[in-house]
Amino acid sequence: MSLQQGLETYLTELWGAPTTVANLARIPGGASRETYRFDALVDGRSRGLILRRDPPGGLLETDRRLEFLAFKTVHGHVPVPEAIALEEGDSALERPFFLMERVDGGVVPSPFVVLPYGDHAQALGEQFFATLGRLAALNHEGTPFREAAPEPALDDCWRVALDHWSDVIEADELHPQPIVRAAIRHLRRNPPPPAQRISIVHGDYRTGNFMHDGQGAILAILDWEMAHLGDPLEDLGWACDPLWNHFDDTRVGGMIAPDQALATWEAASGLTVDPAALAWWSLFNAVKGQAIWTSAAKAYRDGGFTDPVLAISGWYTARRHDLILADRLAALEAF
Repeated sequence: MSLQQGLETYLTELWGAPTTVANLARIPGGASRETYRFDALVDGRSRGLILRRDPPGGLLETDRRLEFLAFKTVHGHVPVPEAIALEEGDSALERPFFLMERVDGGVVPSPFVVLPYGDHAQALGEQFFATLGRLAALNHEGTPFREAAPEPALDDCWRVALDHWSDVIEADELHPQPIVRAAIRHLRRNPPPPAQRISIVHGDYRTGNFMHDGQGAILAILDWEMAHLGDPLEDLGWACDPLWNHFDDTRVGGMIAPDQALATWEAASGLTVDPAALAWWSLFNAVKGQAIWTSAAKAYRDGGFTDPVLAISGWYTARRHDLILADRLAALEAF
């Protein structure tokens, strides 16, 4: 049975009405899920949907149920597509998957394009950090996300996160990485202050992972496959990482000045940015980035994934994060 036939059979059973699938197409990119767009024709109308299906093997080990429950929980609080259905077995479409509505008419620029937002950069930056602040403020008690997400202690968020990504580097590195190892040692010797609040952490909140309308409005925050509970400063540090600045050091994410980004986040989250804590999480995020690029390089070398983006990640992006790590370590030692 083809993927299209499988979808038609599944949706017909789900909705209790004959359903036809049209315009099924694979969306390139994505390390942890296969992503497809299609139109479902049911009851005389067309519904635009997205399929996120587990690949035969994954670059990043992420929890599809957590990703699905993140969409269910934050929908209505931050701009995300509506979650439709989750199947954790492999009978319907050969591998586990979930479905969500499709958001059309948007633009998702590459994070490596020089200044892609034009005259709308300021407006997008304000929305981007206000949205992240609202996510940090969201009360997750009793939400679907809590069905599957373990909650760390306030003073243990850093350790859980650092242990996870250090283990990824340990498992996947292809050659010695003295810079990232030095950063990990520094982070363990100098833990941050406890989290002010346990929040839903997107895990990959950055330019390139949101869709906008080209006129200054964010339509959707994408790619929740690394969502978890933790210190909201983890997301803030990742969003502010120099890797995503579109080669403009004066603007975070190529959108907004750093002080404006932090002030906008503080106003929306109700939290205050502790400089020492943010410095720790900023260094940590460069380590996390290096872990992701390390896995990308291994996946490309081993032949399971042949997307050139993985090769670029394991070479160009990894080198940029080495420089970011070295600069931050030097600044911390001087301080």
